[in-house]
Amino acid sequence: MEPAKKPLAETTERDPRWASVLARDASADDKFYYSVATTGVYCRPSCPSRLARPQNVRFHTTREDAELAGFRPCKRCRPDQPPLAEQHAAMIAESCRLIEQSETALSLDELASHAGMSPYHFHRTFKALTGLTPKAYAAGHRAKLVRQELDSSGTVTEAIFNAGYSSSSRFYAAAEQRLGMTPSTYRAGGANTAIRFALGECSLGSILVAVSARGICAISLGNDPAILIRELQDRFPHAELVGNDHDFEQWIARVIGFIETPRVGLDLPLDIRGTVFQQRVWQVLRDIPAGSTASYTEIARRIGAPKAVRAVAGACAANTLAVAIPCHRVVRNDGALSGYRWGVERKQALLAREARDEPAAI
Repeated sequence: MEPAKKPLAETTERDPRWASVLARDASADDKFYYSVATTGVYCRPSCPSRLARPQNVRFHTTREDAELAGFRPCKRCRPDQPPLAEQHAAMIAESCRLIEQSETALSLDELASHAGMSPYHFHRTFKALTGLTPKAYAAGHRAKLVRQELDSSGTVTEAIFNAGYSSSSRFYAAAEQRLGMTPSTYRAGGANTAIRFALGECSLGSILVAVSARGICAISLGNDPAILIRELQDRFPHAELVGNDHDFEQWIARVIGFIETPRVGLDLPLDIRGTVFQQRVWQVLRDIPAGSTASYTEIARRIGAPKAVRAVAGACAANTLAVAIPCHRVVRNDGALSGYRWGVERKQALLAREARDEPAAI
């Protein structure tokens, strides 16, 4: 290196922004830009181009500063356009609208063509941002439409076809998993469906356990048993709620035993109702061992959707099976506790108890 350029290189290397350039750190994009004297261009920190020599690099706070200094935007990272992540987010949002507004199922090739991407790249980007494949997203949307149509259409068959299914057999193949019951029963608001439930007390306060023909469909915690019953009635407005069942009280005893000693496990069937995405998140949560935690970001990465952190948080909030699906073991990136359906104090008590492997009290 020429002696005259050594101080320039040292100045660049001492600047903390140089580390972001070396790491091609996308999180630093739009926080600053850097220009390269030998090429006459300016770039984002994440630019994939070959790294410039530090003595040729200058840093700029804004694009305007770089352009006023006589530099033009790089043709690879295109710093004069929205970040690639924003472009992808807008494109996937448009694809979701296209799926939702289409009267017929769109193929992967059709969606990719509309987005201006290859099918492989589109499929990978769509899953990274939404947590679902385009096919699963479309299926989830149609199931949502069916639920709406079942409330307003004249017949179940009419509701199925109005929701965009090409045949009733395709819907019935997964109807109970998506609705939690047969379409006709769902349309009647759960009428003629028996939900057995029992109330008890544990170290976390009042507990309600409810079970359908498929398994435990609710484990709720709270301070007021009456509120827990009202919440169950709101979930199953027309179902026959059966309480004070002596045989079922054995189930709640086993659930309470599991809450007090989670390492023993819960050997009871679960009636898990949710979207495809929610069920993927809940399955990962069930793999977190007692005494351990994971961040929302880690969960998103484990399901193959690293950018779907908010959706993961939403899936945790939608969980209705306290402790059995251990959303209390999900924390923020810094380890701090965030919201919990049954109260942050209970979340803290559960985690503290699991860490010590002793009963929790609030």
